[in-house]
Amino acid sequence: MIQEQDYKGWKSAVLSSNEIELIAPLDIGPRIMSLRFREGDNFLFQIEEELGGRNEPDHRFRGGHRLWHSPEHPERTYQLDNSPVSCEFNGAGTGFSITGDVEEKTGMRKRIEVTLLGGRSVRVAHRLSNEGLWPVECAAWPVTMLRRGGLGVIPFPPKGEHPRDLLPTWSLVPWTYTDLSAPCWKFHRDFLAVDSAKVTAPHKLGLTRYPGWSAYWLNGATFVKATPVHPGAKYPDLGSCMETFCNDAFIELESLGPLTRMERCDAVEHQEIWGLLPDLPRPDSEEAYRDAFLPAVGRWLESVSVKPVV
Repeated sequence: MIQEQDYKGWKSAVLSSNEIELIAPLDIGPRIMSLRFREGDNFLFQIEEELGGRNEPDHRFRGGHRLWHSPEHPERTYQLDNSPVSCEFNGAGTGFSITGDVEEKTGMRKRIEVTLLGGRSVRVAHRLSNEGLWPVECAAWPVTMLRRGGLGVIPFPPKGEHPRDLLPTWSLVPWTYTDLSAPCWKFHRDFLAVDSAKVTAPHKLGLTRYPGWSAYWLNGATFVKATPVHPGAKYPDLGSCMETFCNDAFIELESLGPLTRMERCDAVEHQEIWGLLPDLPRPDSEEAYRDAFLPAVGRWLESVSVKPVV
């Protein structure tokens, strides 16, 4: 079901099933500002003092889910999205697209399209269009800001064996301000857990290869996002196809598309599938991850026809 309603002082589009609800404001964006179970709390982080604002002269983080283009740059990345978007509902009544203005300093236009795939799943399709006067090399970079207090889960690629596998196949990419000795990081055999409640300073970490999904457990409910990974493609940030950023207010799960040279009038698209899973144990041990969390994510991936990357 789709409807329009006021949300936090913004005219907004609301997409809902019997189980979940997603809200995107139409007075700013394109952004998604709320994702929750119908009877639950919003998974997405919000900056309270910036809710309902519009037409500000400077960049606002606000919270929620946004589309950027990578690599990050202090001028190009922080372009304004403080003005109204155009919104188009699909004919089936199962989704809508929101499209922003052309960015003044980059010539880029952003669009986010959301479509219900079932009771607990949504396809989120991102599109970057180069409407400027020159070619641009960049990558689609969707960023999901999540409320503090939960546990981020980033799976590692499948293990190899020695002496058969003699060469490395992937890398961790830490930013210069990242402290891997901080208590928020917990490295397990098959996954990395990020305890957002223990974050006291900014950290950022990328992976050059992963199975194509990441998750966030919060108060017994779990947000999962899955995206295609293209082996052999050129990715930004030393080859990172997935990144996480965290500080003492929120945690981000970020997927990236391949670096692409976009000629004038070209576009790139990048798709994520989102799901909400109820009643999973906190995956803070190998046993909880292996016996309950990973099988539940695997069943969800199969239900939305996503195959993990190996």
